[in-house]
Amino acid sequence: MTIPAHIVRDVSAALEENGLGARIVRATPVGGGCINHGTRVETDTGASLFLKWNQSAPSGMFDSEVDGLLALRGVDGVHAPEALAHGEQWLLLELVETGRERPETSAALGRMVALLHAGARSVSFGWPRDNWIGSLPQTNTPSESWGDFWRDRRIAPQLERARRQGCLRDASFDRVLDLIPRALADVERPDLVHGDLWGGNWLTAASGEPWLIDPAVYFGHGEVDLAMSELFGGFDRAFYRAYEEAHGCSSAHAAYRRDLYQLYYLLVHVNLFGASYEAGARRAAEKVVAALR
Repeated sequence: MTIPAHIVRDVSAALEENGLGARIVRATPVGGGCINHGTRVETDTGASLFLKWNQSAPSGMFDSEVDGLLALRGVDGVHAPEALAHGEQWLLLELVETGRERPETSAALGRMVALLHAGARSVSFGWPRDNWIGSLPQTNTPSESWGDFWRDRRIAPQLERARRQGCLRDASFDRVLDLIPRALADVERPDLVHGDLWGGNWLTAASGEPWLIDPAVYFGHGEVDLAMSELFGGFDRAFYRAYEEAHGCSSAHAAYRRDLYQLYYLLVHVNLFGASYEAGARRAAEKVVAALR
């Protein structure tokens, strides 16, 4: 898809201001995005950059992504692209040249995610600003209780949104809301999480090193990222072994927390993509209720 003229104009001004050129001379679409368009751009100085754009982007969406990338890049050992400039409808990033995954890449990714979860501290769960999960708003008002945060900032808002569309009327979802404080009562340490760690949100650089992209960061529980990574695939056993060796994982994750954390993302998918995700959300809710009954 052709980059709209007003975005080209704004990006060209940002290029000149940052000493990266005066104009775009080549633009090559890059696939893989569900919400935004991705384009590799070459400038008249020979710079190669990555441009994300979306004429329908909600106000503040790209600003919050810049904030998330800064958070990732602030943790030693975590690779994430540098944000060079952005506007309401576009984001210009450092281009990460991709390469083939190597035998050690998955384990390196597991160690990197462990570093992320251990590399920043907070006294509360949440984040100084709200951000986005896909194109849906994600409220991050801080809370001292992880259970309260997960119930009130994650599960309940997405469930309410789905029910306004006539979905997910089952009582099992209401029972999950009642069980969340007990299920998460022992989680006391806030971890910095990527927030949307599926297989499409990391890549292998030409060097073979893993890089994280498209964050939806906040201080939460690191096992949220593990749960999301297990939902749609894209991670092999070496990733989980390396993570567990570096950071550890509770027995409650396999017992019921994986389902409880995946429920959030399944509700998001119901709200973004429709009823085909209802059955998965219902199964996750029923598993949580059965495990904690």
